[in-house]
Amino acid sequence: MATFRRSATLAGALIAALVTFAGCNKSGSDAPDTGTATGKPIIIGLDQDSTGPGASYSNISGKTIRLAIQDINDKGGVLGSPLQLVVGNDESDPTRSPAVVQKLVSEGAKLVLMQTGSAATAQAKPILTQLGIPAIAPTSVTQTLVDPPNNEFIYMLANATGDWAKVYCGAFEKANIKKIGVLTDDSPTMAAVDKALFDAMPCVQIAASEKGATAASDLSAQVARLKNANVDAVMVTSLGGAFEVLAQNTLASQLAAKPRFSLASIGNQPDSWKLANPGALNGLVFMGSINSQNPRTQELTKFLKDKNGADYEITAYDAQAWDTVHIVKLAIEKPAARTTRRSSTRRSRASPDTRPRSARQASPCPTPPPSTSVRMDCAACR
Repeated sequence: MATFRRSATLAGALIAALVTFAGCNKSGSDAPDTGTATGKPIIIGLDQDSTGPGASYSNISGKTIRLAIQDINDKGGVLGSPLQLVVGNDESDPTRSPAVVQKLVSEGAKLVLMQTGSAATAQAKPILTQLGIPAIAPTSVTQTLVDPPNNEFIYMLANATGDWAKVYCGAFEKANIKKIGVLTDDSPTMAAVDKALFDAMPCVQIAASEKGATAASDLSAQVARLKNANVDAVMVTSLGGAFEVLAQNTLASQLAAKPRFSLASIGNQPDSWKLANPGALNGLVFMGSINSQNPRTQELTKFLKDKNGADYEITAYDAQAWDTVHIVKLAIEKPAARTTRRSSTRRSRASPDTRPRSARQASPCPTPPPSTSVRMDCAACR
């Protein structure tokens, strides 16, 4: 769907010091094993919403992050060192994410994967800047996440809401849809996503907007109000899971004649499909970013089916998780290669201290240099 805005070597400038960080702290829990790698571990933090409102997608990504790390470790690791995970869970709660990041850093993490809600990741930006810790948000989509302030150490991978807005506007214009109703959940993440998305969609009028609890058991009243607004179409924005299924079941029952649109959530959560009523998902249009003809996607699909079973459905969350781990791997390897070449040149000139500058600093775990934040689109989804 999109390509890298800038190459992975930019992330390398941010993550290069990880090579020096290896083994500076003791290990955490919930991590893949070391495989065939024998060097000192390179410790990576994972803030994964495994039990909160974002669990429906974060658990998909979290599992593939672990599979990717295990695969790398089984093949010798990164420069001979295994990647090692320490894990926290902020439940996509913006009030908890700074403390979770601090805990991961205290456990040795020198890079954090923010597999949590965009709002929670946004609240962690100041502490990441303060600590000088780079972070990548594999599945976050809110464009403002990488905007100032405190954007020196934060990266995102997925297509952002600005890209989504163009796609939805194109669909609405082609279908002659002028007025929509919105049904959303009450999570902080969706509040941030909705604002960023709809601010970029002047192509359509939002005639009615209804909200339900993420744990709602009945959305009939909200859908009835959308029906009374006489909208041209309805758009569901949610984290997916049970709320999305309930929304689609209710809309199919009460507003069957109206076109329905959704975000990427429902399309990337195949386990939720079977929970929908028969025919409830017929005609639903959602955002998709997986290209099954891409050779990289085909390779990843085979890998995941081998690990998860032949009936496993690959999702964008899988691709983003896989790409994130391999971007980290490349970012560590490439700066290390450049450092080795520079060090060799210095030795040939009989320099009195040929070690890289970072190795000569007083601290055994130096602070990584800041870098300009960018959005990095999923390579496997192109």
